[in-house]
Amino acid sequence: MKQLFRIYVICYCFLMPGLESRAQSPRQTALFNEGWKFYKGEVSNGESDTINDKAWRTVELPHDYSIEGPFSQEWASGTGFLPGGIGWYRKTFDQPAVVGGKKLFIYFDGVYKNSEVWLNGHLLGKHPNGYIPFQYDLTPHLKKGRNVLAVKVDHTKFADSRWYPGSGIYRNVYLVTKSPVHIDLWGTRFTTPTVSKQSATAAVTISVKNTSPATANIVVESKLTKGSSVVASAKKSISIKSQATQPAGLSLQVQQPALWSVDNPNLYTLTTTVLQNGKKVDEYTEEVGFRTIRFDANEGFFLNGENMKMKGVCIHHDAGALGAAVPREVWARRLEKLKEVGCNAIRMSHYPHQDYLYELCDSMGFLVQDEAFDEWEAGKNKWIAGWNVGKPGNDGYSEHFKDWAGRDLTDMIERNKNHPSIIMWSIGNEIDYPNDPYTHEILNTGRNPQIFGKGQLPDHPPASRLGEIAQQLVTIAKKADTTRPITAALAGVVMSNTTSYPGLLDLVGYNYQEYRYAEDHQAYPNRIIYGSENGKGADAWMAVDTSRNIFGQFLWTGFDFMGEAGRWPTRSSGAGLLNLAGFPKIDFYARQVLWVKKPVLHLVVSRQRGEQGGRGRRMAKPSWNWDAGDTVRISCLTNLDEAELFLNGNSLGRKSKSDTGAARLSWTIPYQTGELVVKGFTNGKVVQTEQLVTAGEAKSIVTVADKKYFIAGKKDLAHLEIMFRDAAGNLVYEAANELTVTVTGPAKLLGLEAGDLASHEDYRSNKRKAFNGKLLAYIQSTGVRGTVTVTITSPGLAPTTVAIQTAK
Repeated sequence: MKQLFRIYVICYCFLMPGLESRAQSPRQTALFNEGWKFYKGEVSNGESDTINDKAWRTVELPHDYSIEGPFSQEWASGTGFLPGGIGWYRKTFDQPAVVGGKKLFIYFDGVYKNSEVWLNGHLLGKHPNGYIPFQYDLTPHLKKGRNVLAVKVDHTKFADSRWYPGSGIYRNVYLVTKSPVHIDLWGTRFTTPTVSKQSATAAVTISVKNTSPATANIVVESKLTKGSSVVASAKKSISIKSQATQPAGLSLQVQQPALWSVDNPNLYTLTTTVLQNGKKVDEYTEEVGFRTIRFDANEGFFLNGENMKMKGVCIHHDAGALGAAVPREVWARRLEKLKEVGCNAIRMSHYPHQDYLYELCDSMGFLVQDEAFDEWEAGKNKWIAGWNVGKPGNDGYSEHFKDWAGRDLTDMIERNKNHPSIIMWSIGNEIDYPNDPYTHEILNTGRNPQIFGKGQLPDHPPASRLGEIAQQLVTIAKKADTTRPITAALAGVVMSNTTSYPGLLDLVGYNYQEYRYAEDHQAYPNRIIYGSENGKGADAWMAVDTSRNIFGQFLWTGFDFMGEAGRWPTRSSGAGLLNLAGFPKIDFYARQVLWVKKPVLHLVVSRQRGEQGGRGRRMAKPSWNWDAGDTVRISCLTNLDEAELFLNGNSLGRKSKSDTGAARLSWTIPYQTGELVVKGFTNGKVVQTEQLVTAGEAKSIVTVADKKYFIAGKKDLAHLEIMFRDAAGNLVYEAANELTVTVTGPAKLLGLEAGDLASHEDYRSNKRKAFNGKLLAYIQSTGVRGTVTVTITSPGLAPTTVAIQTAK
C-alpha cells in the first residue's frame, strides 16, 4: 500500500439520493408515508388485494413497531429488551391510467428487516438488509383505479443485533413517476478531478435508461448554480437503444470555487436535464460541494490542503422514545449539540443511516465515515441476558452475507457517493474481535483476555478468512468508488496483523488500542492509522493530539442509545456525551474542555465514598443537593488557566491547572447547603462564572420550545424542554415527578423522553417521569393552519400551557 493516499471531492445529494426535484419536472417524487394499515403478527394471505384490512391499525410512516414495547426480560439485552416479531403493512391507493409509457416506482429508504413487497398480490421482491434502500417498478402490475401495496416485515429473530435495530418500515417511502427515458436510480455521479482555490473541474456522469420501444436520441445537460447564478454548464447528445442504459459524460469548469469544509460547508446546486425532441423528459436536482481530502501515514489528514484532526463520535440511528423512526428535525437538533461540543466528524456505526442524516452532515459541515457491516460470514455474539451474561445468540446479517454483501455494499456506496461529507467507506466493524468469531494461535500468547480472548478456539473460523473476505469487499467497494479510501474498524489488531487484512485497507481504524499507535507506526510505516472507536479519557485524545500521524478519533458514543444494555432493568446504553433526550451529560462538558476554544467552566459534584454507578453511568452530577454529613468532591471542568471556588461567599482556594497537572481542578469538603460559585481566570482576569445552588422542592413547571411557529403545508416538529423549578427558579435536578403532556390543535405528541436508561414506562403514553429534573416532548404538526396548544401537568403543581402557531 502506498504511503500517500490522495482523493478528491464528490458531491452531495440534498434531496433523496437518486430521487429528483419535485417542482415542475416530468419526474415526480412524493412521500408515500400516510394512510398505511398495520397489523402486528402473521396474516394468512396478507399480500392479497382482496382481504379485509379495515380492522387493522392506521399508521403513518416512518413506523417502528418494536418501540411500542413492552419492555420485558423475555427479549434480548442487546436489542434493548424490546420485541421483534412479524408485522404487516398495507396501503390502498387510487392510480389514474399511466399514459405515455410513464413508469411508477416505489422507493424504500429502509425496512427492518427481511421485507417482502407485493402489489395487487404480485411479489415485487425480497430484501433482507434493514438498513439499505431499495426500489421496485410498480408499472407491470399497476391497475387503473384501486391498487394495494403490501409489505411483510419479519423480525422474528429478535436477538439479531448488538444494538437496538427497530422493526418495520421505519424510514421514508417515496412514490416516483418517471418518463420512459430517464436518469437511472442513483444515476448521477459528480466528481472533481482537480480542485484549487482558483479553479475546479467537475466531471458529471449520468446513466440514462431507455424503457421505450424505440431508440431514443436525447440531449443531456447539466448546470451548476450558486444562489441564482449559473457558474458552469455543459450538454451532450447521445443515442440510446430500446431497453438499454447508457452513460453520458460532461465536464464543468468553475472559477474560484467556494470550497466545502467543516466550518464553511459551501454547496452548489447541480441540475441535470434530459431532453428528447426538444422536450424535457427528466430532471434531477441535487446539492454538490467541492473539496479535497488527503491522508498520509506520517502527516495525518488534510482537508482542502489544511492539516486537521478529526474530532469524531460514533452514532446509532435511534432516538429513545422515537425508536428508529426519527424525524429529520430531531437529528438536526442533535447535530447542533455535537457542534457545540466541538465535534467535526461522525462515524455511521455500524450500518447505513437515514437518507436525510447525510444531507444534514453535508449542510452542517461534518466529515463522515459510512459503514456497511458489523459482521461478515459468521455471526457475532448477541447478548440476551446481559453483557457477558449467560449464553449469547448468533443470529444476524451473517446468514445473508454470502448472497447479499456485494449488492448491499455497492448499494450503500452508489446511494451516498455524491455526499461531500463522506470521506471514507468502512467495510466492517470489529470483524476481527478475538474469537468472536475469528481465531488464531497468537491468542494463546496474550496476557490480557480482553484483548486476546481465551486463547485460540479450534472450532472457530481461522483469522486468515479476514484477509480473504476483505479482499473481495475492497474490490467491490473500489469498483463502485475510487475517490475515497476504504477502511475498517479493527478490534483485534494483534491478531489481524498476522493476516493480510490491514494491508488491504487504505486507512486502518483501531478500536480502543491507542497503546499500539506508536509501535505499529514503527512496524508498519506505510499504514495510515486512526482511532475508529475510542473511550472518553483525556489520554485517548492526547494520543491523537500529540501524534502528527494519527489523524483523529471517534468517541463511543455521541448519544446514549437503545440496546447494548447490560443486565435488566437497564435497557439502554449510557455511553453517550448526551442522553437519550439529547441533554448534555458530564462527559459533554469534559469533551468541550478538550475540543473547543471558547471558555468552558462547569461544576460537577460527587460523594467522596459510597456512591456507585452502573455500567456506562456517572454518579457525579451538576447539583448542590446532598445529604447532611456527606463529604463531597467538587470538580471543575475547565480549559481556563485557573479557577477559584466559593461556598456561601467564602473562598475555598484558587487552583491552577499548571500546578496540579490534572485534567480537572477539584476540592474535597464537607457538604453544606447554600450557593457554590466558581470563577474561571485567564491571565489573572475573571472570564467566566458558574454556580450551583441548593434547590428546594419543585414548585413550578417551566418550558423552553425550540420554535414559536410551525411551517404551514408540511409536517414540522418542535422540541419542548420541560423542567421542574423551585420557588427561586432553580432547576430541581433530583425531581422525578410524573408529567402529563396533552396536545390540542393541528399537531400530535410524537413522544416523551427523559433519558432514564432503566425506565420501563410505555413510550406510547402521554405520561412520563422526569429524569434529572427534565423531560423532552416531541410535538409534530399536521401542516394545517391553526394554533397548537400543549398543556403540561404534574400532581400538586399548576399546569403550564405553551402555544405554537402555524406560520402563514
